[in-house]
Amino acid sequence: MADVSQKSGGGALLLGFGLFVLFETGAYYLLRFATSGLGMTNQFQPENTIVSNWVKTVVFLLLHLTLVVVAVLVLSNRMPRRYRGQLMGWFYLSLLAGFVLLWPLFD
Repeated sequence: MADVSQKSGGGALLLGFGLFVLFETGAYYLLRFATSGLGMTNQFQPENTIVSNWVKTVVFLLLHLTLVVVAVLVLSNRMPRRYRGQLMGWFYLSLLAGFVLLWPLFD
């Protein structure tokens, strides 16, 4: 019976969600600053091609993926065992959030 770990409760999920939102907000502003020199400022031009904005999109997504993987690797070693079950769920949600963050990036 000692091997059965106690599951995390609702308070831990709420704290995890708060930290997730904080991480994604910080990552967005950091990556927006890092990719500010890439792409076109006015992407709605008749002669516009997708190439310059494509570079900004790919760089943003790759840097976001790098931040998320590094955060998961660091957190998986530092978190108590009973909270590690949440980590992969937040990881998958963060991968989806990377694509959602492209909308405010180009607005």
